[in-house]
Amino acid sequence: MRHALITGITGQDGLFLTNYLLKKDYRVSGFSRNNSLPSHLQNDVNLILGDISNESDIADAIQKTMPDEIYHLASQSQPGASWAKPAQTLLSNGLGSLYLFDAVRKHCPTARVCHASSSDLFGQTHESPQNENTPFKPSNPYAASKAYAHNMGCIYRDSHHLFISNAILFNHESELRPLHFVTQKIAYGAACAKLGILTSPDLNEQGQPIVSQGKLALGNLNTARDWGYAPDFVHAMWLMLQQEMPDDFVIGTGKLHTLQYLCETAYQHAGKNWAEYVFSDPAFVRPLESTQVLADATKAHRILGWKPSMSFELMIKNMVDAQIKRLRAF
Repeated sequence: MRHALITGITGQDGLFLTNYLLKKDYRVSGFSRNNSLPSHLQNDVNLILGDISNESDIADAIQKTMPDEIYHLASQSQPGASWAKPAQTLLSNGLGSLYLFDAVRKHCPTARVCHASSSDLFGQTHESPQNENTPFKPSNPYAASKAYAHNMGCIYRDSHHLFISNAILFNHESELRPLHFVTQKIAYGAACAKLGILTSPDLNEQGQPIVSQGKLALGNLNTARDWGYAPDFVHAMWLMLQQEMPDDFVIGTGKLHTLQYLCETAYQHAGKNWAEYVFSDPAFVRPLESTQVLADATKAHRILGWKPSMSFELMIKNMVDAQIKRLRAF
């Protein structure tokens, strides 16, 4: 029985990956700062509490588990929040990843590692679409921290002959996304509109209701992203560790959608006109926005045999339905 260690196991990707691996008869250990695993997973996962930014915590976890595969998902994952906490972001995402790679080198060099990298690496690039050879041009502290982690993964792979693959993941969503992600905010806003909720019970980053006086505040509605379905991306990460040699792969749908189209899709599913419920607030516009990031996942298609399975529209509709169900349970 293969044994996998998942850092950041309680996040969206970690939960999907846990269920995915358990169905494949893996033994699963998790590394997290808190014990917030769903009850149905409590008995199936060996959970180790620790902080990825603490070198001894991650080293101890690797020594205790000695896994066959490591999925490194733990990170400070909010590009917007990284402007307020740039040093903390670098510590968690950059040095935390370095600590993990070095612990693998010292204690478990046969482990196969998949590092969850990010399309934010491309930032202000002028090349579109982006593939594995597109130069990095980070445009926020989060992206810079992920670029450091990505490059250190390559350095440790080449210098110490470790199996470290970087998954350059474009945006990927699901009904498990936390509310601080814009896709989930929009699904939540559409659900509030559907249910006639004028002041939402959940708060945004400023400590204000996400929906106030029936309105949802967003940033630049012309921002366009390549959004895919999280379980598809988890499958891609697993495929990466089944290859003979480690490598880096861009994972994305190759389809671009704007925030406005996302709003149209979500609110239309709720039977509402998005323009009556959504407005652009300068407070939510990032200081330096990434250019249009669009995945060229040709390499993943060719080598991994990977392709996305769910359409953007169905994914957003499912997210709205999940938020309607959640709000009705309040």
